[in-house]
Amino acid sequence: MTLKMVKDSYTILGVMSGTSLDGIDLAYVDFRKTDTWNFEIKFAETIPYSKTSKNRLRQAIHYGPSALSKFNIKYTEFLASVIKEFITKNNIKNLDAVCSHGHTILHQPEKGLTLQIGNLPQIAKLIGHLVVCDFRSQDVALGGQGAPLVPIGDKLLFGDYDYCLNLGGFANISFEKDNNRIAYDVCPVNIVLNALSEKLGHDYDAFGKLSQQGVLNDELLNALNRLSYYGQKPPKSLGLEWVQKEVFSLINSYGLKTEDSLRTFTEHVAMQLALQFEKNKAVLITGGGAYNTFLIERLKKHTQAKIVIPDKNTIEYKEALIFGLLGILKLRNEVNCLASVTGAIKNHSAGKVFYP
Repeated sequence: MTLKMVKDSYTILGVMSGTSLDGIDLAYVDFRKTDTWNFEIKFAETIPYSKTSKNRLRQAIHYGPSALSKFNIKYTEFLASVIKEFITKNNIKNLDAVCSHGHTILHQPEKGLTLQIGNLPQIAKLIGHLVVCDFRSQDVALGGQGAPLVPIGDKLLFGDYDYCLNLGGFANISFEKDNNRIAYDVCPVNIVLNALSEKLGHDYDAFGKLSQQGVLNDELLNALNRLSYYGQKPPKSLGLEWVQKEVFSLINSYGLKTEDSLRTFTEHVAMQLALQFEKNKAVLITGGGAYNTFLIERLKKHTQAKIVIPDKNTIEYKEALIFGLLGILKLRNEVNCLASVTGAIKNHSAGKVFYP
């Protein structure tokens, strides 16, 4: 039976590993509940993945059940060690909970399937703290996409903005429409840009400088913009499987120089993002893509919305912060997953609670 933890303030460690494979984001946050939710990020850090870890996480989509189960155990142990080290290093005391997303390996909600590794019950025992995790599987079981999950946090913590846009492995957006929160994955971003950059010997396209060296290919650009996903209505979400099947195969079929593929894909992202915004509305942009100044410059060419780039902690740790809030809402038995966003049969309180 789940403990119900209702109080005015919480000290939470939010943990997030995204599809862009930048690393594990950890944010130690004080949350306070008055008429609204308020927060202060006390300490935050990203622990980068080694090249070997990145390759294993990319390849895990092809593992059979037995190999994937073993990998899940190893990753859970690794994640626990990273979290424990962060807690010790920052001398964190009186922690109410660790709220962890884990790392997505499989995401095929149309088949009722989603898997985030690192969400095994043993993680609580390894860390020695209460853990709230596995936020997606319940939503998929209720007929939802299991994604995006961040919009409830956008609504409660960043409601002053007309749109909240996160540029991570994928671009996801959320906004209010007819008194409902609407959210969906717009398009791939760093999951493609990083993979192309690695071909040129870089972990990512810093400030978009590699893209700027390339030449725009109109044929590939038009083909990317015609992908059927963009014609679908929300709720909708994307996974690595779709990117490998639809995007990488398409890019590879043109046989372009890598710089030209980067330039063209960057333009594609800017165009798809611009289609989401109304004129003169405020757009809060977070995630690693907010640092891609060339992408932001191209986006501004295609839209008349007001682009807002916030402080460093909000850019880099907004998702870890919001998974912290999702965990609190679970502990309070309050809604943290919106049917208007995921397409589930009802609003619900998602996540599993594990005790040390």
